[in-house]
Amino acid sequence: MGAATVAGLLVCGSGIAAAQASQYGQGSQSQPPAKQSDKPKAAGGYTSDAGHAGAVNAEEDAAYKAFQAVNPSDARKRSRQVKHFLKYPRAATNSWYGSLTYAYLQAGNTQKMQEYGEKEIALVPNDVSTLALLGQTLPRTCVEAHPSRCRAGAGQAEQFSKQAIEITPTLPKPENLTDEAFTSAKNQTLAMAHSGLGWSMRRGKNAEAIPELEQAVKIDPNPDPVNYYLLGMANKVTSHFDDSVAAFNKCATMAGPMQGTCKTRRMMRRSLARRN
Repeated sequence: MGAATVAGLLVCGSGIAAAQASQYGQGSQSQPPAKQSDKPKAAGGYTSDAGHAGAVNAEEDAAYKAFQAVNPSDARKRSRQVKHFLKYPRAATNSWYGSLTYAYLQAGNTQKMQEYGEKEIALVPNDVSTLALLGQTLPRTCVEAHPSRCRAGAGQAEQFSKQAIEITPTLPKPENLTDEAFTSAKNQTLAMAHSGLGWSMRRGKNAEAIPELEQAVKIDPNPDPVNYYLLGMANKVTSHFDDSVAAFNKCATMAGPMQGTCKTRRMMRRSLARRN
């Protein structure tokens, strides 16, 4: 298949993990959940800055509620509401760009996704969900016709992924999550980060990419077929043909846009093995 076709399928696959990451939400940040005695809660549910005394005014609360009411997949409308809400001083102490990052990914606008993802990380450097999401998605959306752009994207993805892998195990458990849900959320985030790191390393470092991709499919509660495809390709390039077929077999059993591609790769590998 052509590079553009495969890239399109990979972007579709990234939505699976993105949806998983959204379940983690703001609980994925490294700061412990604020206690009620630390910061006053606004009527709309967000945390206002402790330096501002008194209740949030009605206009500000209405802006927050308008943002919450927007469909998360409506990136354009969500963006307008966030920009309106961010004019309030107290909003600067909260993280809203992460929501836009995911919304723009769902809308297929990866340029805006990256723009707001980087704003989120600048505001909340330890937001592992956004770090992992960017780490996984940037290399998957790279355009093969522009190698320099791909190299830059791979470098950024590697950095974001490594940060997420380093920070995630240190996160304190939010009070509103069970141990099981917290472990699952961390594993979903780590799976995305290992996937992003594995993809980045495939550019000339396939042998190093293999353990990253193996870890991604091992710890993900709902493995991404894209990662099995990437693992199959990395093993193929490094002449681990049995492992390559095993990875393509896994991918081929999973319904979705990657299934046909993995079946084709599996048949090609088996056909070559018979000839040899």
